[in-house]
Amino acid sequence: MKTFNIETPDQAILADLHHKVNNKTKPVGSLADLEVVAVKIGVIQQTLTPKLSKPTIALFAADHGIAEDGVVNPNPQEVTWQMVYNFLSGGAGINVFTRQHNIALKVIDSGVKYDFKHCKGLIHEKIDLGTKNYLYQPAMTKAQCDMCIEKGAAIATRIYSEGSNIIGFGEMGIGNTSSASLLMSTLLGMPIEDCVGRGAGLDSAGVIAKKQVLRAVIDKHSSVSSPEAILQTFGGFEIAMIAGAMLQAAELKMVLLIDGFIITSALLVASKLNPAVIDYCIFAHTSGEPGHQKLLDYFKAKPLLNLGLRLGEGTGAAIAFPLVQSAVHLINEIASFDSASVSNKGNE
Repeated sequence: MKTFNIETPDQAILADLHHKVNNKTKPVGSLADLEVVAVKIGVIQQTLTPKLSKPTIALFAADHGIAEDGVVNPNPQEVTWQMVYNFLSGGAGINVFTRQHNIALKVIDSGVKYDFKHCKGLIHEKIDLGTKNYLYQPAMTKAQCDMCIEKGAAIATRIYSEGSNIIGFGEMGIGNTSSASLLMSTLLGMPIEDCVGRGAGLDSAGVIAKKQVLRAVIDKHSSVSSPEAILQTFGGFEIAMIAGAMLQAAELKMVLLIDGFIITSALLVASKLNPAVIDYCIFAHTSGEPGHQKLLDYFKAKPLLNLGLRLGEGTGAAIAFPLVQSAVHLINEIASFDSASVSNKGNE
């Protein structure tokens, strides 16, 4: 599997960044979490004047073998490829919010169970026509898992080479909350029952059935232990590619904007492969999926928003992006006490 050289950002600049933010014409700490974000981006970029260039969301789509029998998901599997066409035609939630905030959107076929042929606007990186059903066998081979990491890394590099220094991640794949739950359970040693939610809209009986199926999956693969093997066994092609993209983006010192439950499960995988990836992450929101809050607690993360979103697609990242912009504007554009000739006695 590809390895990544992710440098922990030098903290020597931290004092100067805090001084700059605290010397703005406002009470110290009065812009709260926006100040925290401004400082973090300054540390990532190693500058007192951070900037955001060509924000991009990379949306990875793939199908999951577990979804074929319909037990863990209320929607039929063909919704995955149908939504890919919706993304490409501009009609989905993520299209609306990326247009609103001038964010570039890249749609990647990581492993959808459909032949898109030479569909215009789609990035064709298909590994296979969906993963295998992990109720019976590992979701993917080691070679496929390694390929996902490499392809995800290449996509992040391509986005960076186009001038982007901030990247968000989206996903589409019927059944992928099951994969996220399994990754969370096995990587954190938590009971699967504590990691499972309604996904795309299961009722209470459906959630019970989903827990039973995923418990059987955990029991079947109880000997799997390494992060690489866990990803190979329970992951989706889109989740594995996202993990590779995250690791490469962090190596390139990009700002990573983290969306909801599935994206945070991909980050969990990435962090187990290289913990330094966390230093480059800003968490966009807390989703309505119950496992997400537990993942955020694990990362000691305080997301920017808590709107109960559970759409996926990267929509939470897109909606939160203007707040990240505001953080950068505050550190660069709010006047200092000296430049505005305002007394700062109250801030001393």
